[in-house]
Amino acid sequence: MILPVSRRVMNLAHFLTQAARRHGREPGFIWGDITLTWAELDRRVDAMTTALTARGISKGDRVLVQSKNCNQMFESMFVCFRLGAVWVPANFRQTPEEVAYLAQASGASAMICQSVFPAHATAVQAAAPGLRLLISIGAAAFGEDYDSLVAAHDGTVVTTADVEHDSPCWFFFTSGTTGRPKAGVLTHGQMGFVVTNHLCDLMPGTTSNDASLVVAPLSHGAGIHQLVQVARAVKTILPASDRLEPEEIWSLVERWRITNMFTVPTIVKLLTEHPAVDAHDLSSLRYVIYAGAPMYRADQKHALRKLGPVLVQYFGLGEVTGNITVLPPALHSLEDHPEARIGTCGFERTGMQISIQDDLGRELNPGETGEICVCGLAVFAGYHDNPEANAKAFRNGWFRTGDLGHQDAQGFLFITGRASDMYISGGSNVYPREIEEKLLTHPALAEVAVLGVPDPLWGEIGIAVAVLRPTAALDEAELLAWLEPKLARYKLPRRIIFWDSLPKSAYGKITKKMVRDELATRGIM
Repeated sequence: MILPVSRRVMNLAHFLTQAARRHGREPGFIWGDITLTWAELDRRVDAMTTALTARGISKGDRVLVQSKNCNQMFESMFVCFRLGAVWVPANFRQTPEEVAYLAQASGASAMICQSVFPAHATAVQAAAPGLRLLISIGAAAFGEDYDSLVAAHDGTVVTTADVEHDSPCWFFFTSGTTGRPKAGVLTHGQMGFVVTNHLCDLMPGTTSNDASLVVAPLSHGAGIHQLVQVARAVKTILPASDRLEPEEIWSLVERWRITNMFTVPTIVKLLTEHPAVDAHDLSSLRYVIYAGAPMYRADQKHALRKLGPVLVQYFGLGEVTGNITVLPPALHSLEDHPEARIGTCGFERTGMQISIQDDLGRELNPGETGEICVCGLAVFAGYHDNPEANAKAFRNGWFRTGDLGHQDAQGFLFITGRASDMYISGGSNVYPREIEEKLLTHPALAEVAVLGVPDPLWGEIGIAVAVLRPTAALDEAELLAWLEPKLARYKLPRRIIFWDSLPKSAYGKITKKMVRDELATRGIM
């Protein structure tokens, strides 16, 4: 007989405790002129944890964070973990309306908001009745000041909250085919595996002698990547500029002897095509990790020529925390020889299993295309308060990615399409229905279809095809101007085309395939 026992696991905040114990005087976080040692980071996290506790925030509460990359954003992750609360980072590019929905969906009790986003703070306060605490990063007319709270509680020592394997630590917002954001629940136990897996498969041999450069928002994949760095006391370098400045990026690589960075194919392309790539010593780089979208073969070759054999690709969704496949540097070939497996996104990550399945859940043979399904310890705990989405996402214990592909005889995965209409622009998932629903609130529009089309820079961009109501008058510029404040910038269609009608199936349904075919017939794509 096996007695039931608690599945207690290490609280992820203990990574910071470990780094401070062993490397306390060494730099842990560098942002422009700001350098914080591991001991200082640990001390600041203790102080803010104490401040939140004193204001009634406790284990299990959700803390929404709206901020660009900064040390306070980075610290807030560990504050929530140490408290046993749930970190709920928003994409800072989202509109106030979108972030207000995240507050409602997560049941946020507190919000940490950078001072440059007052409209977001106002929208959340109006939409989330359960919000009890508002903290500003930087001087603002709203909330209590983050750094003032840290100073007021400096020197306090916090007992890290006890957690179990399934204790939530992070609501990773993603979207389904409906376009409404869903909170994927990441847990302490699951993320402990993810950290181990990243160190094993993406950047083996990483130690405290390494340095990591942040070139993506900490709210999503880069946040996971930087959590991994803390586990090995790797210093994190944050560019001073809010904008992507290739000269600054490459100068930081040279100055700090950067060994790893995480980004998306679009950014790799922009950085390696800039003249600054040839003006700095980049020999310290060992791992330039990219994910979020396929990389065009020409761009891959160019990056390899400029950087050498340092590219690492992985395929994964937020629900699987990026842990499905890996294509390590040794398999990024500059030559198109038969063994190069051009187009693959790699093989299964350690401890993960892929199953290519048909519509009934039956496993297909190598070379046969079906839905990519996955199981393993990196799979999330499910969507928060969304049983319908959970029922659709899992089948016989397998998580259904919604992507289509096949494996070869040796297990290398090739992605061939998507089961949904979702497309990826600049590394960000875009869900057409959300855009279509916004567009159809315009009184002049009768019908609309949004779909992604290939683009050499962004991977894919959105095109909207719209039909006006009788007697209505509207042009592309007017409609884009109307839509712009209602959606995050990366979701905005790059083009809006007006047709007299949209092609429909025999059942009267607008099908994206028919719209795409018509676009091709008209020479638009």
